[in-house]
Amino acid sequence: DVCSSDLLYSLKNNALDAAGNKQPHLVFSATHALSFSFVPSMLKQSEKIAKFGSCRLLSDSLNSCEKMMRQGDAQFLLCHYHPHMHLNLNESHFMSIRLGMDILIPFSKPNSMTMKPLWDIKNRSSFPYLSFSSHSGLGRIISNTTSIKRITQDMKIAFVADLAATLLAMVRSGDGVAWLPQTLAAQDVAAKTIVTAAGQESNLWIPIEIRLYRPAKKMPPDAEELWELFVEEQI
Repeated sequence: DVCSSDLLYSLKNNALDAAGNKQPHLVFSATHALSFSFVPSMLKQSEKIAKFGSCRLLSDSLNSCEKMMRQGDAQFLLCHYHPHMHLNLNESHFMSIRLGMDILIPFSKPNSMTMKPLWDIKNRSSFPYLSFSSHSGLGRIISNTTSIKRITQDMKIAFVADLAATLLAMVRSGDGVAWLPQTLAAQDVAAKTIVTAAGQESNLWIPIEIRLYRPAKKMPPDAEELWELFVEEQI
């Protein structure tokens, strides 16, 4: 068994339970957006990590992932990070490395004739704003970014969701504009089902990091071995 996306909904773990087998004791928590985008590509790119051994991937909101880490229910946390966000992990008790970069970009459904965004937010005073909830790490980043707050603070929010995948589906359907991670939106951008709602020069694109957290205290040998593999992969 390998750490793979088929564990996202614990289907494999349920099968193991039914068979009376012990579940993997290494637990990897990851936010929903990265579970769907970054984790599968990471496993494809790193043969060493993919072949490491069995572990359980739990996908949830950042709030829930942080709680798992604080309670010792997971050895690792993979999430997006920006200096403007507050992480509910004591810096003296946890450490992290950067595994990648991402960008939060405003996306809209395109006009089918012109392929321009239905809402070009740089030139509009209002648009249907699809927002992340406060439980979401991406929501924390967006709510603390001045350039985005400036154009959304007095705006009526059309919809609020915890999951980036939910907001992506709504953007695709033409329900409004949402800031989404480039890694998650890449396939839709390539398929031209969504387009950017503001250019990079608009100051509305937010560079963010993809970071892996662990407890500062010594972990079991196999967890330490996996951490060293990630340290080799960091950028």
